[in-house]
Amino acid sequence: MPATPHIEVTDLVIRYGNVAAVGPISFAAEAGKQLTLLGPSGCGKTTTLRAVAGLEKPESGRIRIGDRTMFDGKAGINVPTEQRGLSMVFQSYAIWPHMTVFDNVAYGLRVRGKSAAEVKERVGHALDLVQMSAYGARSASQLSGGQQQRVALARACAFSPSVLLFDEPLSNLDAKLRGDMRIELRELQHRLGVTSLYVTHDLEEALAMSDTILVMKGGQIEQSGPPAEIYNFPRTEFVADFVGSANLIRGRVRGDLATGDALAVVTSGGQTVYGTSHGRATAGEACLSVRAVHFSLTRERPAGERNVWSAAVHRSVFLGDLTQVHVTWGNRELVVRQSGMQLWEDGQPVWLSVDPRYCVLLEPN
Repeated sequence: MPATPHIEVTDLVIRYGNVAAVGPISFAAEAGKQLTLLGPSGCGKTTTLRAVAGLEKPESGRIRIGDRTMFDGKAGINVPTEQRGLSMVFQSYAIWPHMTVFDNVAYGLRVRGKSAAEVKERVGHALDLVQMSAYGARSASQLSGGQQQRVALARACAFSPSVLLFDEPLSNLDAKLRGDMRIELRELQHRLGVTSLYVTHDLEEALAMSDTILVMKGGQIEQSGPPAEIYNFPRTEFVADFVGSANLIRGRVRGDLATGDALAVVTSGGQTVYGTSHGRATAGEACLSVRAVHFSLTRERPAGERNVWSAAVHRSVFLGDLTQVHVTWGNRELVVRQSGMQLWEDGQPVWLSVDPRYCVLLEPN
C-alpha cells in the first residue's frame, strides 16, 4: 500500500502576468521524508517552494499539507502563511544581528504567545539539536556563517513545525563547511522525522540529502525519483547533462542486434555502442547517456568484444580527487573521469571501454 503523502501538489500553475513561471506540475512528498527540487536558476523551484509556503499565490491547482487544503484555486481557498504550520530556512539565514542567539531562536515562539518556561525549554532543545547550546548568550553578529546557519535551523525547528522548507540554505557557505552541513542537515531531518521540501541547484547536495528528487526545467518536472534512479537512469538529455557529467552518444538503432533490454546503436563515426533500453521504446535514431565516470581508459586492450574502442588522448586535466581526460573517439570528443592522479600525455593512444549497463537509452526530446 503506498504511503499517504504529507505534502500533495496537484496541477499547480503560477503566472507572473502572461508568463507561466511554473506548471502545471503535480508531486507528493511522503511524511517524514525529504523531497528536493533540483534545477538551474530560473527553473521555478523556489517559486514552487514559496507557493507551498503561502508566499506566492498560484493561479490554479491545489496544495494539501496533511489533511488540510492550503490552496485550491477552484474553491477559492488560500490559507495564510502563518496558519500553515510550516517553517522556512532561507539562503540569507535572516538572523537578527542585534539579538542574542537565544532571542533569535525564541522569536517565533514569543510571537506565538508561548510562556517563558516553554520558550526556555524549546529553545534549549533546538540549540541542542544543532550543537549550539554554548552560544545562547552570544550576539548573533559574532557568529560565523556556519554558526548563523545553525541558528536559523534551530529557529525553524523550535516550534515543532509539521513541514520544514529549505531555500538553498547552504549556498553561502564554503565548500568544506557545505559538505559537513549536508551530513548534519540530513541527520537532523532523520532525528526529527519531519517532512522536508528542499530547493537547490547543487547536484551533490541533492544526491546526498534526498529521499526523492524532482528535476525541474522551465517550470516543468523533467523527472522524479530516488537519487540513484535519477543519476543512473536519466530520462531526458537535460537530466543526463544536468545531473552529473554525461556524454551523449547519438546514432541509429540496430534492431537486429537487440536482445531483451539490450540494444545497439551505430554512430555517425561507425562505432557500435551496446547499451540498455531501461524499458524504453527503441526505433530509428536514439541517444545514449554515458556518465564520464563509467568509462575506462587503459594502455592495453581490455578483455571483451563489446564497447571496446581505440582512441587518443586530447588533453588531461588534474582535478584533485579526479583526473578529467578528453579523448578523441572517431569523429568526436568524449570526457572520461578517473579517480587518482594518473596523467596521460596529449596524443597518447589508449583503449576506451564501458560496460553496456552504463549506456542508458534516453527518451526522445
